[in-house]
Amino acid sequence: MAKKLLIYISVLLFLMPCVASAQRKEDGARSQWLTEMRQYKRNYFAKELGLTREQQNKFFPLYEEMDDETYRIEEEARQMEKRVSEMADPSDTEFEKATEALYDARLRTAQIEKDYLEKFNDILSRKQLFQLKAVERKFQRDMMRQHHRLRQNAKGRKAGR
Repeated sequence: MAKKLLIYISVLLFLMPCVASAQRKEDGARSQWLTEMRQYKRNYFAKELGLTREQQNKFFPLYEEMDDETYRIEEEARQMEKRVSEMADPSDTEFEKATEALYDARLRTAQIEKDYLEKFNDILSRKQLFQLKAVERKFQRDMMRQHHRLRQNAKGRKAGR
């Protein structure tokens, strides 16, 4: 029994670096994708809003800071929603807390966006500020269309095999 345990532990110790390496590669690929996506978004917004180089240098660090803050809040809300959805038999109190958290997250993100709007006020023109939300929606729609197109192409390639 002790010999089997020793072999099992040895195998685990041998495989752990492989698993860690694969995780690092996956994290590296995700990190690279996020960096590329952020750059694509920067270029898209700069073009759509007609940002000067000076505006870009001031705006994007703030915008990405805001984006990170709102993402964290939304992710927490999604996790709460997922936990309650996966419960076998959630109580009314658990549903109530989760619902409140979801709506509270929307309020918090709206307040963060409003706070950053004041900061953007010093960087963007009134017209650019007005256009910002429309550009965000347009960017999301374009991303969804591209995602849909890629999925359709992938389905077509699978069907052709």
